[in-house]
Amino acid sequence: MLGRCFASIVSAAVIAAALVLVEPVTFVGVHDAVAGGDWNDSGIDWKGYEEGLALAAETGKPVCLIFYTDWCPHCTNYSGVFHDEKVVAMAKKFVMVRINRDKNRELSAKYAPDGEYIPRTYFLSPKGELWTSVHAARAQFQYFYDERNPASLLEGMRSALGRLGKG
Repeated sequence: MLGRCFASIVSAAVIAAALVLVEPVTFVGVHDAVAGGDWNDSGIDWKGYEEGLALAAETGKPVCLIFYTDWCPHCTNYSGVFHDEKVVAMAKKFVMVRINRDKNRELSAKYAPDGEYIPRTYFLSPKGELWTSVHAARAQFQYFYDERNPASLLEGMRSALGRLGKG
């Protein structure tokens, strides 16, 4: 009896070791996430920071400013929100600015009233002033909008437009 238990344990150990050494299996239809996400560059007119602030001042549109990184899974999830047709339509009322936090540390630190977590989304006046009162409905990480549900971001966008009397 003891011999069979030992043999079972050894067999299980050999199988486990073999599984660790075998190459990972790739399943058909499963794709790796795009690093940094797919932010719908064809549907959203993304601008750089300086260009975006200049355009906002010129057009009178508020700025939607997003900090992300290429390695963040939450950023990858959040990028999908920008494929929602309502978000795409609403984005036309804003100057949309997306900034890689890792490549713009100083700028990221400037826009961090409650920390430098990512992704972070801020709304700025057409003059480039941060509207700290426009944020997600949460007590902590206030500028972290729901990474999977566009309704959260849309509410922030409506609130920002309301500050201009355009809600």
